[in-house]
Amino acid sequence: MIGILLIAIGSLGAASFYVPFKKVKEWSWESYWIVQGVAAWLLAPWIAAWLTVPQGSLMDILRESPSSAKWLTMLFGALWGIGGLTFGLSIRYMGIALGQSLVLGLTAALGTLIPAFVAGENLFQSRAGILTLIGVAIALAGIVVVGYAGALKNKSLTEEQRREAVKDFALKKGILIALLSGVMSASFAYGYASGVPIEEVAASHGTNSLFVSNPTLIFILLGGFVTNLIYCVFLNIKNGTYRDYTSVSANVFLNNVGFTFLAGLLWFLQFHFYGMGRSMVPESMVAFSWSILMALNIAFSNIWGLVLKEWKGVSRQTLIVLFIGIVILILSTFVINLT
Repeated sequence: MIGILLIAIGSLGAASFYVPFKKVKEWSWESYWIVQGVAAWLLAPWIAAWLTVPQGSLMDILRESPSSAKWLTMLFGALWGIGGLTFGLSIRYMGIALGQSLVLGLTAALGTLIPAFVAGENLFQSRAGILTLIGVAIALAGIVVVGYAGALKNKSLTEEQRREAVKDFALKKGILIALLSGVMSASFAYGYASGVPIEEVAASHGTNSLFVSNPTLIFILLGGFVTNLIYCVFLNIKNGTYRDYTSVSANVFLNNVGFTFLAGLLWFLQFHFYGMGRSMVPESMVAFSWSILMALNIAFSNIWGLVLKEWKGVSRQTLIVLFIGIVILILSTFVINLT
């Protein structure tokens, strides 16, 4: 239960990270997206690792870790970066609630099941494996229900109401981007699986088991940062938005940096607490902890959607369907306790 609670804290950070962007002024999407990336994918992982491994051992851990593990985690991080990039776009076009539901649903299924299949595990041969499949199935059922609520919402609102709730609302474009994002975002789970040798080195230096994943995050997030940096710089040049950083007043600049860094910190907390929670669940259910993270992300993001009035104007029936979906998602996280 403590492991699930830690993962839930990370989920709350992940579901909340897009909210500070609403306070950013006069900057284009690509400008504030990469600035939060500096905080979330460059600064935060180094600081977290430095603070949580034994004093003076971080560089030794990174140097002693196998090169193959470091390059592989960076590769999966770069693939995840594509998912993270398109994840931001899916929220931009569909809103926090529906955008996160579609992306994270696909990410939950792929990120939980594929690492086990690649490792040659037969999930049908053990009680824990069967429970993992049941848990994922329940989570996917909740995702379908939440998605259905989103479809009801889209059907009931006028075009003007949709754009009032989500400024750049575009359902078809958003769904296509969300599908790509879901497939690529699952690569983060593969990065964790590839980073086990790095965790072992961290453990050999006396790192608390709660924090052995933090050095791995440095490599995964570095790969993701490179992908996002290339695309955002491309957009900055193409759209002429590189002027965003110098054309605003000092007050607006500091405001924007402050809120984007807050967004980045909230985003990073997702995987910091996920790594802690993952270390506390039974070893046989580690794979399912990824599904827990994604399910809770969806639940919290839809609660934010209600708070931010993205569901304003929908019928009571639609809200009931949404509530049922959120409850199913939360219940799926407790399957792990059946072990």
